Amino acid sequence: MWKKTTMFSIGRTCLRGIYSCQWNNQNKRQNVFGLLHLAIREPLNLHWLHKVFLILGLLSVTLGTAGFCIKWEEEWKTVYLSFQATAPFLQLGAVVALTLISWLVFQSYHRAKTAACKVFIMMTFLVVSAAVFLCPLAICSPCITSNLPPKPALVGHRGAPMMAPENTMMSFRKSIECDVVAFETDVQLSEDMKPFLMHDNGSSFLLRTTDVKDKFLGRDGGMNTNFTLQELQTLNAGEWFVRTDPFQSVSSLSKQEKMEASNQKVPSLSELLVMAKKHNVSLIFDLKNEKNSTGFQKSDSYYTTETIKKSGISQDKIWWLSPEYRHDVRNIAPGFKQVYHNEQDMNADGGGFLNMKYSSLNAREISELRKKNVSVNLWVVNERWLFSLLWCSGASSVTTNACHILKNMYKPDWHLEPNIYMVIWISADVISLLLMFGMYLWQRRRKNHVFRQNKSERRLPLLPR
Repeated sequence: MWKKTTMFSIGRTCLRGIYSCQWNNQNKRQNVFGLLHLAIREPLNLHWLHKVFLILGLLSVTLGTAGFCIKWEEEWKTVYLSFQATAPFLQLGAVVALTLISWLVFQSYHRAKTAACKVFIMMTFLVVSAAVFLCPLAICSPCITSNLPPKPALVGHRGAPMMAPENTMMSFRKSIECDVVAFETDVQLSEDMKPFLMHDNGSSFLLRTTDVKDKFLGRDGGMNTNFTLQELQTLNAGEWFVRTDPFQSVSSLSKQEKMEASNQKVPSLSELLVMAKKHNVSLIFDLKNEKNSTGFQKSDSYYTTETIKKSGISQDKIWWLSPEYRHDVRNIAPGFKQVYHNEQDMNADGGGFLNMKYSSLNAREISELRKKNVSVNLWVVNERWLFSLLWCSGASSVTTNACHILKNMYKPDWHLEPNIYMVIWISADVISLLLMFGMYLWQRRRKNHVFRQNKSERRLPLLPR
């Protein structure tokens, strides 16, 4: 008889047994077991209002997921990284949840009317339990290690933009207080071919971070080549930071620091080179308009390289990132460290330094690159959990907005020795199993007690009135 019984019939029988034993309210049955009804092809008898909410819920979830996939495709990699970092701890949470749920499972098991239903409930629960208890065998978290790599060095992304206006001298000075090994910035050429620091480019490039509307009426939509360096340095490049508080960090600044931030100017590359040379800090930068150049002698690369050479800074302190005129730059400044956006270009050029987005490489790839003595800088890393994961993976350095936070980390947040994690894992599983077994026995004893009590009551003779 058992061999002829299908999974659908077992599910139907199980549902009917559970319904008759546990719930008398029709609405509760529909809400809790609606999805299970669909799985075993049982008809749903829903109120029209339930159907409306169910359809709206499915539509919102579908549209939300589709939108997330289209607009945030890259962010799925971040989700994967977060699971990689937290998986060992999520497993412990799953064990706790499973232990709590087991009470309801055993209750349903003991109240089921048929043997087939009991088998269906118990087999499902055992499969889920085995998956939860044994999943650490498949978990590969880089922070479960006994060989922790050195802490990644910090690179100040436009300085320390959480503590001062981005790409200003105050911002870079703040990043020095974080012991950064390099400044990261953005370089453009002015009308008089002088390199200056500004992230936004194209038309209206000054609108976000300066008061160009007030200083140069009618010219606020201009390009970088529409302003001389002298004109650019008359602009206020800090008041916007105090006013808009982009990182909700202005409240942590003193009154004096707020005044200083409010009066920052657009710096020239030469000013930053003086600071970098004085404090022995390296420099990495994007050339924002290099693709518009018509030849090396007229390019941003040429004028920027000449400015660097005139500053007298050691050439090995320059991490050259722009690929357009890399070989021409190498001819006139052979001491620059050449940095690449991808492995293919790096290998083709015989290089040994990568600068990539943090989600572009997984832990295994970072580890393999480090074994080949390739320096790996990852951008932009602001959260402790992400910095911890990249630390465990072996990244050489990270570019960050939050150097004031990461500088105070002395070990990764998620690091555990493998033997310690194994003790925690096995202990949690054993305790959970013992609790489950105890609940099973208690539920069984309680069921037997109720059964005997009901049986004795049925045997009592009726007294005459």
